[in-house]
Amino acid sequence: MMHRLGLIGAAACAFLVHAVSPALAQDTYPNRPIRLVILVTPGGGSDVTARTIGQKLTESWGQQVIVDNRPGAGGIVGMEITAKANPDGYTLVLGTIGPVAVNPSLYDKLPYDSSKNFDAVARAVSALNVLVVRPSLPVNSVKELIAYAKANPGKLNFGSSGAGAADHLAGELFNSLAGVRMQHVPYKGGAPAMIDLLGGNVELIFATVSTAVAHLKSGRIRPLAITAARRTDLFPDLPTVAEAGVPGFAVENWYGVIAPTGVPKPIVAKLHREINRILTLPDVKERLNSMGIVPFPAASPEEFGSYMKAEIKKYGAIVKAAGVKPN
Repeated sequence: MMHRLGLIGAAACAFLVHAVSPALAQDTYPNRPIRLVILVTPGGGSDVTARTIGQKLTESWGQQVIVDNRPGAGGIVGMEITAKANPDGYTLVLGTIGPVAVNPSLYDKLPYDSSKNFDAVARAVSALNVLVVRPSLPVNSVKELIAYAKANPGKLNFGSSGAGAADHLAGELFNSLAGVRMQHVPYKGGAPAMIDLLGGNVELIFATVSTAVAHLKSGRIRPLAITAARRTDLFPDLPTVAEAGVPGFAVENWYGVIAPTGVPKPIVAKLHREINRILTLPDVKERLNSMGIVPFPAASPEEFGSYMKAEIKKYGAIVKAAGVKPN
């Protein structure tokens, strides 16, 4: 009888521990440093975004957020590290469109599954891309570009920062939706692509604002539209590609915080709330806007998760239709 009561008591204790542990996890989290993995080298848009968010989290919670740059293999290195980490909320990664949404279709084998190995935490920002052309090209709008491309099939070249990158897939989506045939020229980064645009070796690129802004100001390149789904206050007079003549076009070069699958929901919720709050701070907006990056939060981790799944499906179809292969 005593043995049976002991078993019942042990089971009850186990149940209570399980029941209250999520709340306890939320109350005590974080009680040690957090590791935020970055998929690129220091200095770029996602690196600046991560360091900005990390600094503010450190200030809010009194625990250091250690930014860990793990570039390599199109983001695969850092994604694998995070996927295999303990799901306790102390290892996170700033996921981006390529490693999360494009790689599953671009590579035959990956050491991670974007849909199964990660939990969405907080969609953070969108790094704006602008469709720009060299001034000698006789077009001043998206509709004129489409007409020129149809009149000169295969003669327009668009540069990109690499096969499978957001600017490459923007060009392929433009080809598909506009019914044109522009040739893709991949480079090892946005800067080399911009150099060749300025030199007249390619006619257009879907450039990041950080790469294009100085040349836009000088008039050395001509902007036609932004690739996002909606206009931005950074360029209020610049239409989206969709409203300028290609309905349905939208390419958001987004960054968001994700975690290994299994992080307790209260911790995910706490991270989500704090990151969303940070994105509203004036100094954060100012720093990000200076690089052409705008806050792009989701209402909940679940909304971000649904968005990631939709992006994986969307870019899977683009990669397949265009026959995109890794560099």
